[in-house]
Amino acid sequence: MVTVSNSTDSRRRRWSWRSYALLFIALLALLAAFCGVGHWLVAEDPLQKADAIAVLSGRMPLRVLEAAKLYRAGYATEVWLTHESETARSLQAFGVRYVGEEIYNRQILIHEGVPAQAIRDLEPAIENTADEVRAIAGELRKRNQSSVIVVTSKVHTRRVRTLWHRLVGNGPRAIIRAASDDPFEPGHWWKTSRDALDVVRELLGLLNAWAGLPLHPTQ
Repeated sequence: MVTVSNSTDSRRRRWSWRSYALLFIALLALLAAFCGVGHWLVAEDPLQKADAIAVLSGRMPLRVLEAAKLYRAGYATEVWLTHESETARSLQAFGVRYVGEEIYNRQILIHEGVPAQAIRDLEPAIENTADEVRAIAGELRKRNQSSVIVVTSKVHTRRVRTLWHRLVGNGPRAIIRAASDDPFEPGHWWKTSRDALDVVRELLGLLNAWAGLPLHPTQ
């Protein structure tokens, strides 16, 4: 009886140590994922010349300044701007006319040396990143063009790339680039509320994209 009891206790101890070891490994994996998700979300493509540079809505003026820099460097001959509709619709209820982010982006581009005739406002109006991807790809196809540099924020690059591959495919081709002056810190994203909220938003957006975009903007 003593031998059996000792054997049972020995097996329990082995399983206990194995459980602790597995738990420790799992915690290390979770910590590595937590610390590394910021770097994973930043997914830029090698910079190449393209038919146009498209600026995604938001984070003014960081994205549009990057587009102006790329234009001056000769990476494309046009800069395309999208314009969102939700803000104008919300303010309309109060009788307030919303000028539109694209108006200010245009002024910044001209200030930064981009000729007015090289700037194009895309239609239709957009409500989210998926709409922007469709609008940009539609313009490329309408013009029978093959490539575009899409400028966005660092943390937003992977979701833009994912949406492009899901909604457009391999042609026309998007070269995803981030604003070089974007203050997002991928290695320390949890230190500021702005970066932390951005990471959570992008992860949820990626889940939606991988699921086939079942969630739509609120009308």
